[in-house]
Amino acid sequence: MNRPTRVLVTGAGGQVGVDLVDILAGALPPGASATYSPDDLSIEEDEFEVLGLTHHELDITDRDAVNAALHATRPDVVIHLAAYTAVDQAETDAATCFAVNATGTGNLSDAAHETGAHLIAVSTDYVYDGRKGSAYVETDPTNPLSVYGSSKRDGELLCRPEDTIVRASWVMGVRGKNVVHIIADRATSGGVVRFVNDQTGTVTVASDLARSLVTLARTRPGGVWHVANTGTTTWYDIADYVGRLLGRGDHFATPITTAELSPAPLAHRPERSDLDTTKWRSRFHAMPEWTDGVARLVRDRAQRATP
Repeated sequence: MNRPTRVLVTGAGGQVGVDLVDILAGALPPGASATYSPDDLSIEEDEFEVLGLTHHELDITDRDAVNAALHATRPDVVIHLAAYTAVDQAETDAATCFAVNATGTGNLSDAAHETGAHLIAVSTDYVYDGRKGSAYVETDPTNPLSVYGSSKRDGELLCRPEDTIVRASWVMGVRGKNVVHIIADRATSGGVVRFVNDQTGTVTVASDLARSLVTLARTRPGGVWHVANTGTTTWYDIADYVGRLLGRGDHFATPITTAELSPAPLAHRPERSDLDTTKWRSRFHAMPEWTDGVARLVRDRAQRATP
């Protein structure tokens, strides 16, 4: 009998990490689709041996600690989710952001190469400047506008060609802090919200991304992949949709421009950074529509247990 595939997950306490650990263990996390299977394969009992590490258990900026962890555990696949994600704070904390997102990713790529593991590193749409005018494909040149985007781009550059880089965008899950919970809380408490309608992108529901990462752990294709839910949207459209799911009408969400935000965000976001997932869809099943994913998130949010 074949032994289980040993998967080491960094950032296992984050909103994607908690869903991924569940799915690798054969459990359906809150907010997950019971039918989405990119490769038409169910997850067999004992198919995976999961080693989930939080940032408290593994400091990826410590090269010696990363080497020791991978040499001790000898994973077949490393799924790298640990990241510095405070986009605005990064503008005044660049050294820490680059240490985690760039140096840390490079440390994992080096250690994975030395131990024969396949690295899957999750990156972001913020590596783009948003000026293309249409959805981005994997081969489009990067030009980040923020410290965060630059750090993730540098992390990509420190990966090897055989590593798999997954660019996701606007990630949101049932467990973890994200804008959908803020919108839903406001909707259920009788409040109103104002959201920008001049930033366009693609939603990535954490549980759907986690299930897609399982497929990549099986296939280990290498190269860059855009993985996001189907459909392009704006933050205002998301807010309006969540409000309507929770029984609010036309006056719940008000569209504004980025220039109207007060206080103004420190980091410059790309105006249009939606990800073209044609490459993904040419090999695997498309991820569900973003509206389907957000509806699941709203439905199950009461079950969330924030790490």
